[in-house]
Amino acid sequence: MDAFAVIADPNRRRILDTLRDGAADVGTLVERLGISQPLLSKHLAVLRDAGAVDVAVDGKRRIYRLAEDPLPAVLAWVTPYHRKWAASLDHLSRLIDEENA
Repeated sequence: MDAFAVIADPNRRRILDTLRDGAADVGTLVERLGISQPLLSKHLAVLRDAGAVDVAVDGKRRIYRLAEDPLPAVLAWVTPYHRKWAASLDHLSRLIDEENA
């Protein structure tokens, strides 16, 4: 599945946001996100297949965490925009500083 399709779903974005704070098992994610376990498992499978999350088995529990390099295609696409906007904001900041001096 395309990386942008992966993050197009708001539930998958919420899962990624939650895992950004640290690894969690399915039960913890169900509790934090307030979605059913079958729906969560479906979204976790999509995220795992896309390489956005890793899973480790700990006894009967599956622990999910963000992958080391999740969604590289999204990062590659957005980076040039981020650089342009950051440069524009830096330039604006310098102009304001010069005007205030």
